[in-house]
Amino acid sequence: MKLSDLKSSGHWPTLLTAFLYFDFSFMVWTLLGALGPQIAESLKLTAGEKGLMVAVPILGGAVLRLALGLLVDRIGAKTTGIVAQLLVMASLACGWIFGLQNFEATLIFGFTLGIAGASFAVALPQAGRWYPPNMQGVVLGLAGAGNVGVVLDSLIAPRLAETYGWQAVFGFALIPAVLTFAAYTIFSKDAPGTVVKKKFSDYVRLLKEKDAHWFCFYYTVSFGGFVGLASYYNLYFRSEFGLSAVKAGDFAAVCTCVGALARPIGGAISDRIGGIRSMLVLFCAAGVLLTVAAGVHSFWLNVGLFLGVSAALGMCNGSIFQLLPQRFGKDMGVMTGLVGCGGGCGGFYLASSLGLAKQNFGTCAPGFLAFAVLCFIAMSGLALVKTRWRTTWGAMADARI
Repeated sequence: MKLSDLKSSGHWPTLLTAFLYFDFSFMVWTLLGALGPQIAESLKLTAGEKGLMVAVPILGGAVLRLALGLLVDRIGAKTTGIVAQLLVMASLACGWIFGLQNFEATLIFGFTLGIAGASFAVALPQAGRWYPPNMQGVVLGLAGAGNVGVVLDSLIAPRLAETYGWQAVFGFALIPAVLTFAAYTIFSKDAPGTVVKKKFSDYVRLLKEKDAHWFCFYYTVSFGGFVGLASYYNLYFRSEFGLSAVKAGDFAAVCTCVGALARPIGGAISDRIGGIRSMLVLFCAAGVLLTVAAGVHSFWLNVGLFLGVSAALGMCNGSIFQLLPQRFGKDMGVMTGLVGCGGGCGGFYLASSLGLAKQNFGTCAPGFLAFAVLCFIAMSGLALVKTRWRTTWGAMADARI
């Protein structure tokens, strides 16, 4: 496949606006993580509360992805995306006008930001349905690369907060919100063809299939690790190495950017060598690097290690979505919601566990080690299913498995 094929196949304006929608949504979804050090100091939060503050939006996104996954198949991806964006803008406006007066208000606000995180269940199916099976890896990787929005968060939000106060940042976020909403409303389209409306019972039906559980688990580790680290990086660099909120945001942005840009690379590599092979290598790499990072406390070495972790997990996200359409092509709306929910739960677990580890042990190392174990379990799981996958549905797929 050549990149020029993206113009001749499918609908590139939808692919572009799906990327923009997901980019903005991811930026809003992790906004509390980017502002975490400043909000925590203002509200005098404990280490455990800091971790929970940045983890709750991820949990909200996990739960709400199931709802948006249903809506995509019932009222269309575009209509669902429009409604979701309006709700996010309303939440930002409330945060800007009324502020966050205490920890409880912060948690409620964070959960509403989960609507933005749920955009995953809208943007990826909307883009993917326009393109053939052999292009799914790179297409869904490009659409999913909108998670680079967290990089903008980490770079811009702390600086705006330092100058205008962190509450004003919610108001500034409405500017790209309106621009993205306009572009999405005007240029995006739903793919032609009839989409069978899914019901909640369809989630139950799919969960009876063990492959659905495997995909959910793999994405719990890969995307959960990526978004959990992205949300906690600011707090980590500030608490472990005493950086200012702005400097911590800069290094968080660098680490997260590598993972975000690696997603389409992982999808493209999987299109060429197969998603199973690439995932085996990437889970192993992430687990090893996390283990080493837990055992050292050297600023530049830790930065380098987390660059590698984010890159491995980012590419693994792309690899998973190279395989998913081959196995569940007719149920992509529901399956995107299911695996997205798993990814959100993984991110909630990682971010909150790092905060609890810091509070109880004085270091994040136990949290990193626990997640490294999950990476190795995922790798072992792949070794168990790879032969069956390649000889059953993989043998009939139009792409490398």
